[in-house]
Amino acid sequence: MPIGIRSRAWNGWLAGVLLAVAGIAGAAPREPLVLDGVTYEHRWSKDGQNEYTPPGHDDLARWEDMVTLIPRPQITDGEALAGLANGVLANYQGAGVILRTDSRPATPAQPAEHLMVAILGGGPMAEAAFARLLLHDGAGLIVVRSRRAYGETAALDIGAWLQAHGAAVEQSLMQWEPPSMAALQTLPQAP
Repeated sequence: MPIGIRSRAWNGWLAGVLLAVAGIAGAAPREPLVLDGVTYEHRWSKDGQNEYTPPGHDDLARWEDMVTLIPRPQITDGEALAGLANGVLANYQGAGVILRTDSRPATPAQPAEHLMVAILGGGPMAEAAFARLLLHDGAGLIVVRSRRAYGETAALDIGAWLQAHGAAVEQSLMQWEPPSMAALQTLPQAP
């Protein structure tokens, strides 16, 4: 094969690689979330579950602070949202201890919302989970702010964290405006 043909083929391959890299580099960055003054970066999405952790906390096997957004497009009214809330509550009851539940009734200006606070896990891991269920952009959305502790004193550590931060976390979560459902649909999905 003449060297000129090989060179043109290699140059074509190189041009393709450079265009692909430029496309990746030129892609719009995923917007981080800011909740309660903490910035969360997108880490993983699959089948509608979207997970965010603070910068530098990208090990999803051992995270400490996470926001999870789970759209439920089939939920379109308050009655269906209440059914979803009951299902989430049953899951939490099976996995831990419910500390608090609350529901905001619907008003002419805002649909109903639901909140659950639970301690999940056991043994060398304990998790405080704050789950807010709301109608957002015409569909159901589960927003979970979670905090984990690890080790022999995990449950005590989470209990102390809840006493120090629980009320503030709940208040900020209930006031927070989640990203649009359209933005969540554009997140890259894990295989």
